[in-house]
Amino acid sequence: MFNCIMVPVDLTHADRLAKALKVAGELAAHFGARLVYVGVTAATPSAIAHTPQEYGERLASFAKAQGLAVGAEASAHPVVTHDPAVDLDPALIKAVEETGADLVVMASHIPGLAEHFWPSNGGTIAARAKVSVMVVR
Repeated sequence: MFNCIMVPVDLTHADRLAKALKVAGELAAHFGARLVYVGVTAATPSAIAHTPQEYGERLASFAKAQGLAVGAEASAHPVVTHDPAVDLDPALIKAVEETGADLVVMASHIPGLAEHFWPSNGGTIAARAKVSVMVVR
């Protein structure tokens, strides 16, 4: 049913992604799908990496470990933007096409006051992506 599952990840908050990572891994194992972990970063140094190349290496290590944990083929797809906070949604939608994903599994965040004014990333991706999107809370 699914061949490629895209999993957006924020390496800074990887500890908060456990449930979504588990769901993505179980779906990949069930359907024999490959996993693509997508991370969006800036070209400037961050808490995770000093350069985009270093970020790509960290994301690749993360993807490899996740793939080994669930027994699925896994790869990394780093995306570099000028401002990840502003460019996140368009970058993820573009990554769906670039990776050939036919399902996106992404973590939700706990809703709060901000959602009354701005849509969530998961909601925006679900509304705009041309593939199925599962938002895991």
